Amino acid sequence: MPELIIIIGAVIVSWLVFTWLVKVVKASMATGIVLTIIVLLLQLVFDVKVSELLQEIIQLPQTIWQLVN
Repeated sequence: MPELIIIIGAVIVSWLVFTWLVKVVKASMATGIVLTIIVLLLQLVFDVKVSELLQEIIQLPQTIWQLVN
């Protein structure tokens, strides 16, 4: 009888972890798709190169720090 309770508990925990993992993957995919669309629009509309965008992202903390001070 205790083995059955352990198996049921393990199945429940496994199901909870699996559903959480599916939610995380779905959210990550949605974020990735949105970022891809934004970068593509920046390239097509404003002719922004990926290297320029990455350079601005790298400098973003410094820019924010300068705005705060």
